[in-house]
Amino acid sequence: MRSTILQTASNYLLPILFLFSVFLLLRGHYYPGGGFVGGLVASIAFVLHSFAYGTDNTLKILRYKPLTLIPIGLGLATLTMFLPVLFGYPVMTGLWFDEPIPVIGMIGSALFFDIGVYLVVIGVVLTILFTISSNTP
Repeated sequence: MRSTILQTASNYLLPILFLFSVFLLLRGHYYPGGGFVGGLVASIAFVLHSFAYGTDNTLKILRYKPLTLIPIGLGLATLTMFLPVLFGYPVMTGLWFDEPIPVIGMIGSALFFDIGVYLVVIGVVLTILFTISSNTP
């Protein structure tokens, strides 16, 4: 069943929820949030679109299967986790750039770890939900 109201709402909510998920991702350095919560919100945005337009149309928006996000995120998180060892620090020590970036501020290795978690969460949630929805009669 296709609902015009849900499709119209989805068109407006998808970019807003995705932008909010990026905000949560960036905010998570000093406050609660980060990659996990941001990934869940981004997944909700795509699930809402899937309810409105169907799984196939949502997969066209994503361009890649969500399953490919999992190894990319795990690789990024693992690389970020072990990168301090190359500089003589313990595993998972935060490394920070010397100069702040306008609008964002100081960037450290925690951001890249959170981005990896963000990608893993999106990949896992969407893979599970799209697999379940595609196997139903």
